[in-house]
Amino acid sequence: MRRIGALMSNAADDPVGQTWSAAFVQGLQQLGWQVGSNIQIDFRWSGSDPALRRKYAAELIASAPDVVLATANSIVQALQDASRAVPIVFVTTIDPVGGGLVTSMARPGGNATGFTAFEFSLNAKLLELLKEIAPGISRVAVIRDPSVSAGSGGFAAIQTVAASLGVELTPVGVRDADEIQRGITDFAGKPGGGLIVVGPPSSVQPYRDLIVKLAAEDRLPAVYATLAFVGNGALVSYGENATEQYRRAAEYVDRILKGEKPADLPVQAPTKLELVVNLKAAKAIGLTVPATILARADNVIE
Repeated sequence: MRRIGALMSNAADDPVGQTWSAAFVQGLQQLGWQVGSNIQIDFRWSGSDPALRRKYAAELIASAPDVVLATANSIVQALQDASRAVPIVFVTTIDPVGGGLVTSMARPGGNATGFTAFEFSLNAKLLELLKEIAPGISRVAVIRDPSVSAGSGGFAAIQTVAASLGVELTPVGVRDADEIQRGITDFAGKPGGGLIVVGPPSSVQPYRDLIVKLAAEDRLPAVYATLAFVGNGALVSYGENATEQYRRAAEYVDRILKGEKPADLPVQAPTKLELVVNLKAAKAIGLTVPATILARADNVIE
């Protein structure tokens, strides 16, 4: 019986997190691992609580697992603080080299490897996409977590193209639901507004329903860097398929359980970014999505 720990950045009752964890288990099953037969998986659900992440990271490491699945930069950091020996496979992380999680993408060099979410430059593409969908916008609120590089770096990337697109940016923090609600409501008081949600995903996941609801109520065209938002009724998302990353993470866990070392397994970037458009959400705010966008979309929700 091999032991796997998994520290999720979702709350235990989050259906998106359940989908992701199920994809990980299915990936293991396809490789011959059966829960209760030859593997045991200990899932912990931290939500967006940093203290809970550190607590669960210490508990999982103390249980002496063979490998741990980690689902956010801060979770990997907490696990590495607890041990530099227990193998870690991460998913949907951003800038693991800059964050000190690995030495390089090709040769991680330590006890962690896995799959990145996207490059900071993608966030500039989100603004270009928003302007293509709603050419009349001149103001954009950017929801991001400034306390982590994924949030601050993502906002900086958007800043690099904002002036050339004639857009004024307004940052909105994610410390709690009140900060998000105040930020969006105050911003929406003037015309010509749009919305971008940068994240990182682990910071904004708890507020998916709230952000989508406020964007719809204030009739703000919005683009999200996380595909999970579209399932909650968001207008447009553009990013990696996180569910697929969890399935791919099972392959790395399998290789580690069979003797390979994280230090020798290269960190992998997304093989494909997906564009998803929700026409029902567009109709609700009186927006006609350009045919050029629909032609490029990987999935159109009617």
